[in-house]
Amino acid sequence: IQVGRTGVLTPVARLAPVTVGGVVVCRATLHNEDYIADKNIREGDTVIIQRAGDVIPQVVEVVMEKRGKDAKKFEFPDTCPECGSHALRETGEAARRCSAGLICPAQRLERLKHFVSRNAFDIEGLGARHMEDFRRDGLISSPADIFRLEEKAEEIKNLEGWGGKSAENLFKAIGARRAISLERFIYALGIRRVGRATARLLAGNYGSSKKWLAAMAAVAKKDSAAYGELTDIDGIGPGVADDLAAFFTETHNTDVVADLGRLLSIEDFADADIPDSPVAGKTVVFTGALEAMSRAEAKARAESLGVRVAGSVSKKTDYVVAGAHPGSKARKARQLGIAILSEDDWRRLAWD
Repeated sequence: IQVGRTGVLTPVARLAPVTVGGVVVCRATLHNEDYIADKNIREGDTVIIQRAGDVIPQVVEVVMEKRGKDAKKFEFPDTCPECGSHALRETGEAARRCSAGLICPAQRLERLKHFVSRNAFDIEGLGARHMEDFRRDGLISSPADIFRLEEKAEEIKNLEGWGGKSAENLFKAIGARRAISLERFIYALGIRRVGRATARLLAGNYGSSKKWLAAMAAVAKKDSAAYGELTDIDGIGPGVADDLAAFFTETHNTDVVADLGRLLSIEDFADADIPDSPVAGKTVVFTGALEAMSRAEAKARAESLGVRVAGSVSKKTDYVVAGAHPGSKARKARQLGIAILSEDDWRRLAWD
């Protein structure tokens, strides 16, 4: 069982070495306990494997006629194999997760690897293998420790595979990442369900780390207004909002974020592609059946003009664009005194 950065327990099959597509394979993913049950996979089975997308080996099916009498059903653990904490499966989810969070050493290591990954801080010369080594040697325990590594220069220079020059290059690469964009910073934290697109969406809507962190603190305190503003962002549903709230509820997470804040310069969000448009920076809600284009097209064109498209109406909404049969969003806009535009009105304002 492997434990990922968000605590997911992933079963992995150990195989007798076999060549698949020119690559020797010894392990294959079994995804989750439902996958094992659906495929009726047991310990000791002979199986057919493939490399999904020519990359990840996975078990396709069991060769039933070769199943031995001693083939054992796999009992999926209800505790984390790394830290012993309860492994819980939420209703409607296939994954079972360790409940310990960053207290779990496996999750802590995987989040450290994620923090320095290509789409996060992308620190040259500091990859997953180095993170494993530094973690094992007690040089790093949290992301902020990366930016204190130069204080341990002598220890690093004396490690196997390191020397004065390589250590110096590493410290320069780390120094170059002390200034980081807000969207990369959010993504690097490894919050469940917050991928690159969601991180950029959050950065674009809150604009600065100060505003984002203040909003997340309020969401964590069950502030209904802050939670409502978060879920008003088109593309941020209750699931993502709840995961953000859960992350910022945990003291060890907020301590890490605060520690990083003292060491880094987190740059405000800047979209260089926003044109000089009269609607740039405005918040717009589309409602009803649009005639000239689909909802997805309207959203894409609005965003290309620097518009923030929201999924629901709030006091921060600037315009509601109403098609046929607009419903409750138009009613709420009228109650709040927000301008309601027809499709033609919107086109004249935004594009003409």
